[in-house]
Amino acid sequence: MINAIVRDLPGQFIDGYDVSQIPVLNELVGINGFVWNGTIAVAGMIFAYSLGYNLAKVYKVNELAGGLVSLAALIQGIAFSATGTVNVPEGELGDKALEALTNAGSVVTQITEKDPVTGAISTFDSIQNGAWGWLKLDHLNGNAFFTAMIVGFISVIIFAKLMNKNITIKLPDSVPPAVSKAFAAIIPATAALYVIAIFNFFFNKVTGMLFIDAVQTYIAKPLMGFTQGFGAVLVITLAVQVFWFFGIHGPNVLAPLLEGVYGQAQLINQSIFQNGYGGKEGTEAVLAAIKDGEAFNWVRGSFDAYIWYGGSGGTIVLILAILLFSKRSDYLTIAKLSVGPGLFNINEPVMFGLPIVLNPILFIPFLVAPMVSVTIGYFATLAGLVAPVSQAVTWVTPPLLLSFLATGADWRAPLVTLVAMVCAFFIWVPFVIAANKMAPPED
Repeated sequence: MINAIVRDLPGQFIDGYDVSQIPVLNELVGINGFVWNGTIAVAGMIFAYSLGYNLAKVYKVNELAGGLVSLAALIQGIAFSATGTVNVPEGELGDKALEALTNAGSVVTQITEKDPVTGAISTFDSIQNGAWGWLKLDHLNGNAFFTAMIVGFISVIIFAKLMNKNITIKLPDSVPPAVSKAFAAIIPATAALYVIAIFNFFFNKVTGMLFIDAVQTYIAKPLMGFTQGFGAVLVITLAVQVFWFFGIHGPNVLAPLLEGVYGQAQLINQSIFQNGYGGKEGTEAVLAAIKDGEAFNWVRGSFDAYIWYGGSGGTIVLILAILLFSKRSDYLTIAKLSVGPGLFNINEPVMFGLPIVLNPILFIPFLVAPMVSVTIGYFATLAGLVAPVSQAVTWVTPPLLLSFLATGADWRAPLVTLVAMVCAFFIWVPFVIAANKMAPPED
């Protein structure tokens, strides 16, 4: 996000802006790169450990061991080799050079390429080299989420079941508890990891591909592509509101979709924004990747930016409508108390104090306003009127500022959010006025 502000935002207003030529700022961008290396670049590893730790905690077994089992289960199934290819025009390398490369382990083939402009056909010596010991970054970042969930759940559940059945190494009471606890996890952890290892081995033998690649190709990408549709976004928005109306935290209930699918899409956008794509950087790189199907228009942060301003349901505009049009003392009191939290997207005071929960007069706008907001935000993003969300911004960031930062400092994003807020405001107003005719509940 800092890189978006110092590297990309000024370029929208200053021609020829180049952060690499500015002392301090150039170094700051480099420092942020190191931070990225230890966070977003390995988000899959962090998620795998966190999943194992918390799952082990649920089963009341060694949490540290559970996290390590889940992480090891993910790591054992990723690629440990890298391949590089160099194409050299035919004839530039002599026969002896090609023979030496082949003897050294390189794979040398001949390929032909057609010039798209002239139609001329050129022949190249293609030299391919493989190196072992390189961890594939695409197997460690957000792309690993789905695989981490599958192997993490299976391995940690096996580990926890064996621990709870006391199938462990038992040491004398004289051994310090910390040492005894560590030894107790050896047999369950080994068994769990061997189960995953056997599965990975036979899966690779049968399919010729790694399980993580298969999950990404046949499960993750189709699912993420499906959830990019307007219908899917609309259904999820509606579901969140319905859950909230009955007093159930909608985003928490739908976390497997919001965090597991849209959250992964956001991590991919963040990674492309940071690293570039197709020779482009920042938002331009994300847009180019979207055209190629490698990035996403709608991600987890899009809901916060365009729908949940003030909290689920966009209730900050409800508070404003009450302050302007309500004549009920109970509504006005709650609204005044809710302004502060609402500015930071915390709406429990108005949700349960007004209340919105199980309040029939507010049911319709509570459903309709977010549906209108998501329509505005979705199609504005799809039409290129605003940059897609590419930054992780904490959900308590005030509205308008949140959408500005989340889109890589796109000044148009707060305008889109403001349009959505105005529309939602006019949806809420008639129902606030109608509530004036209803007597407040007696104590």
